[in-house]
Amino acid sequence: MNISKEQLDELNAVVTVDIAKEDYNNKVEKILKDYRKNANIPGFRKGHVPMGLVKKQYGKAVLVDEVNKLLQDALNKYLTEEKLDVLGNPLPKEQENFDWDAGDYSFEFELGLAPKFEVKLNGKKAITHYKIVANDEMIDNQIKTIQKQYGKLISKDTAEKEDLIAGSFVNEEKEIDNTTTVSLEKIKGKKNLDKFIGSKVGDVISLKTKGLFNDDHDLINALKIAHDEAHGLDIEITFTVSEINKQELADLDQELFDKLYGPGTIKTVTELKEKIKEDAERQFEQQSEQQLLNDITENALENTKFDLPVDFLQKWIRATGESPLTEDEAKDEYEKSEKGLRYQLIEGKIINDNNLQVTFEELKDFSKDLIRAQMAQFGQNSPQDKELEDIAARILSNQDEVKRISEQLMSKKLLNYFKENAKLKTKEVSFDEFIKEVYK
Repeated sequence: MNISKEQLDELNAVVTVDIAKEDYNNKVEKILKDYRKNANIPGFRKGHVPMGLVKKQYGKAVLVDEVNKLLQDALNKYLTEEKLDVLGNPLPKEQENFDWDAGDYSFEFELGLAPKFEVKLNGKKAITHYKIVANDEMIDNQIKTIQKQYGKLISKDTAEKEDLIAGSFVNEEKEIDNTTTVSLEKIKGKKNLDKFIGSKVGDVISLKTKGLFNDDHDLINALKIAHDEAHGLDIEITFTVSEINKQELADLDQELFDKLYGPGTIKTVTELKEKIKEDAERQFEQQSEQQLLNDITENALENTKFDLPVDFLQKWIRATGESPLTEDEAKDEYEKSEKGLRYQLIEGKIINDNNLQVTFEELKDFSKDLIRAQMAQFGQNSPQDKELEDIAARILSNQDEVKRISEQLMSKKLLNYFKENAKLKTKEVSFDEFIKEVYK
């Protein structure tokens, strides 16, 4: 057997595998002899079938099977030994008038090779690393939400601003008939709010859906309609009042603090505000870190330039698709996946060049940290190490969980690398400001 490579250019090559009869013949003969021993062919006793008949019936299939096995093993071994970094898989070149009776064979495979490049994280501008803070307004709103959650409802005869009104939204044409409770704080505009204020049980209020709520998602919940249907919906609708309640806020006292965080953990409103701020900013940090990872990814893609074996990859997509694709369809599929492929190459180079691979011990320790944090949410702040070990072992016996946690750990490693090596600028913002800047 002989294997050779012709380098067409930096990104494309052809590998030729020459297989001689002596490379496979002994194996084929052995398999056919085993077939002869066990073959059940009418007119012949088991084990006494003429070898010529066995070869006639099974010879070509066994030959093709063994040559293909030999071919794949040899090709994979060659790619590994030569350390060829290929994209996709080798594609066999079509050969006209291929003759399986020839005895000696030559097979050609097209290769798409990964480009050589240097990762450039830094462009002209520094990347913004957002530090999201919980401002006083947010903390006060959260406290009010808690007070409502733990407060009580007081029945009323007449609706006033900020009351809760239960009733049914109806529109016969759109087949809307949904019973719900509306917080008047969510009603948009004085004109709409005035229709509710002063209403009594049994009153029927005529409304327009357009501009009824501050948030379209509240309209979705109120009418129980599809998300796409809610946007731009402009129809007449009635609301029949069935119940009016005032939300009496819970007192900010020790009883409430103990319900929220356990006995004696929080003792004053100041401590409550500090705890809310701490918890909120911990959650905000996750969003900030994810945004930083997204921004650095985009930055790396923009600044790290390299070519790809486009023609090969489009041909490979056609060859490996679940269903047959035209050239134009394969081109479209490639264009959709090109950005992801480029980042995979960039990420792989960063990982390999900086030894960021995930080890099993790191994975186990990271799993234990995740378990510890989750247990803390349920008040278990001092779990025994053996308990953590046992839970981690169960989790890591599941391959899907291993994959998920490995990806989380790798993202964390990459983020730490980016923080140390990318040009960053820190910007302190409120959560609302973060949303406006990031999502425009």
